[in-house]
Amino acid sequence: MNSGLPPSAAPLGGAGIPNVKVKFCRYYAKDKTCFYGDECQFLHEDPSMASLPLHGGGGSPVPLSMAGGGGTPAGYSLGGSAAACPGGGGTGVDANLTNSYFSSSFIGVNGFGNPVNSPTSSLFSDFGALTISQRRKTPNPAASEFIPKGAPRMATMAQSTVQAFPSPLFAHPGLSSSTAAALAPGMSLSAGSSPLHSPKITPHTSPAPRRRSHTPNPANYMVPTTASDQGTHIIQKETVGGTTYFYTDNTPAPMAGMVFPTYHIYPPTAPHVAYMQPKANAPSFFMADELRQELINRHLITMAQIDHSENPDVPSEVDSYHSLFPLEPLPPPNRMQKTSNFSYITSCYKAVNSKDDLPYCLRRIHGFRLVNTKCMMLVDMWKKIQHSNSVTLREVFTTKAFGDHSLVFSYDFHAGAETMFSRHFNDPAADSYFTKRKWGQHEPPPPRQHAGLLPESLIWAYIVQLSSALRTIHTAGLACRVMDPSKILITGKTRLRVNCVGVFDVLTFDNSQTNHLALMPQYQQADLVSLGKVVLALACNSLAGIQRENLQKAMELVSINYSSDLKNLILYLLTEQSRLRSVNDIMPMIGARFYTQLDASQMRNDVIEEDLAKEVQNGRLFRLLAKLGTINERPEFQKDPTWSETGDRYLLKLFRDHLFHQVTEAGTPWIDLSHIVSCLNKLDAGVPEKISLVSRDEKSVLVVTYSDLKRCFDSTFQELQAAASGSL
Repeated sequence: MNSGLPPSAAPLGGAGIPNVKVKFCRYYAKDKTCFYGDECQFLHEDPSMASLPLHGGGGSPVPLSMAGGGGTPAGYSLGGSAAACPGGGGTGVDANLTNSYFSSSFIGVNGFGNPVNSPTSSLFSDFGALTISQRRKTPNPAASEFIPKGAPRMATMAQSTVQAFPSPLFAHPGLSSSTAAALAPGMSLSAGSSPLHSPKITPHTSPAPRRRSHTPNPANYMVPTTASDQGTHIIQKETVGGTTYFYTDNTPAPMAGMVFPTYHIYPPTAPHVAYMQPKANAPSFFMADELRQELINRHLITMAQIDHSENPDVPSEVDSYHSLFPLEPLPPPNRMQKTSNFSYITSCYKAVNSKDDLPYCLRRIHGFRLVNTKCMMLVDMWKKIQHSNSVTLREVFTTKAFGDHSLVFSYDFHAGAETMFSRHFNDPAADSYFTKRKWGQHEPPPPRQHAGLLPESLIWAYIVQLSSALRTIHTAGLACRVMDPSKILITGKTRLRVNCVGVFDVLTFDNSQTNHLALMPQYQQADLVSLGKVVLALACNSLAGIQRENLQKAMELVSINYSSDLKNLILYLLTEQSRLRSVNDIMPMIGARFYTQLDASQMRNDVIEEDLAKEVQNGRLFRLLAKLGTINERPEFQKDPTWSETGDRYLLKLFRDHLFHQVTEAGTPWIDLSHIVSCLNKLDAGVPEKISLVSRDEKSVLVVTYSDLKRCFDSTFQELQAAASGSL
């Protein structure tokens, strides 16, 4: 049999040995089978051998190692040269890698596509002097996705022993001993399957995005057995679109002896959240009552509709919006008054957009005729602003659906929001401190914090959010111009959003000006003054405090009850300055209170995530019950009226009775939610635990495992699905 090697390569197989199989069979590497069998002239891998049997001078197999810290293995000699992988200075080569190096498809290039510098035209002539070009770009195995351009095929031979590289090319300890332990099942590093021409840019069909989206499975983790195995990874191989990708599973391996639960359970509340719970009787299976009620109210408002028979003035459709619902009381037509903010009659509706079926808030400006569309330039600028403390403007359009020329602004809809005016300034008694007294009436005592005044921490929380919104708006070259308690929305307890942005820019648009952004710096200065008035009104808990005749009395009230930082911030915002001010100027006054606001936000996020974790399990159990409900007590299936009472369906019926129809010794219903949850979790996982199912006439007792019930459950539901899709 011809080995296919030139005479100069004879030392590799030993002198006088004519039938040395050096090349590796690609068919066997791919499918572990070869049509030629033992007559094949190429080398077949023996899985039981940990190394490639390269015949040395004595004919004994020589193990090749790729361990990063080891030196040249004992007994390994190749003309006094040390074998190293391309791109490294290692002293050992793995057996499987060596197999791939001697591939029949070797075309005279190294593993990264660069020509091999050989002094002769023959590939294996003068093999000991063969070197690999160093002009290639070194790959970065530590990158988020390491896709080599080509698998290494030829070991670099040097005339002198070099140091072992600090980390192996494939960081897996199994490569130093056993090929089967190093590679994933069915994987080989043969050159026939290596991606020689992988693109530099990962295609959209690459397995990388799917790998990142997979849920880690603890059962697939490789459990290290020794301390030296810590931090090991499994080399994976996946072929997509004709391109083979090699990647390393960076999932951290657990310690030896770790046991994961075989079924889904409700874990206890995280300790950092448990200590924040003010109520000891908080529900353990469901979210907190307060959060649930808040969400239900939001859903109720979102789905609310109006009776058109009692409200004929509300059109059924406006442009692409339908199902209008007034968010503000509609006064009679003869009693409508212009708002103090916009000097126009306005009304607000919730509506659903027919293009995306999402709810929006429509702000209607009555009797406004838009004569110039150049203002849409400013509207487009407002559409680009996305901020957590600002209501986003989506579109502006004109309509005659209300019986007149109306201008409509469409904003994001935040269900359950209320204005700052209705939350904090809706009590007439709060203005009594600033009301002028008649002769003989005594001055009431000034209000105090937590006794008529808002806590300072709440005011600072509002300041941080409002200044953050102004900072984003001013950075975009725009001005808010609606910093007013009636146009600031509050959702939840302390979440603020500035509403009606962009309305003034359209209503007061002057077509005669060439530069429509020239007045923005003046408007931004007015925003800071308006912010100071809002903060002063919050500190006094009264809108009467911001009136000019009450400013001195209001500042005295602030000085008595609040810190000097809050007083200085109000004075800075309300005092005229010789230079243009910026919202960034108040950042030093806020100081470390930013951290307090951030801490409160993250703690709130922790509580909500804990409640979400409960509902994740509840959603899984609901889907399980929904499937079970489609099977139990089905009157007829495939013209068989007894289908639900026979076979696997009968077991599921008895299991349903075991879940919900338990009784006590006295015959009274036994209702235990933990029993239902526990049994459903065991059914979902198919644990081997046994249960006894008793028929309703108590004449039959069936002992089955949850795994048997799961098999019956899955097969029966698949049968229903097949019938529903018409495949039966």
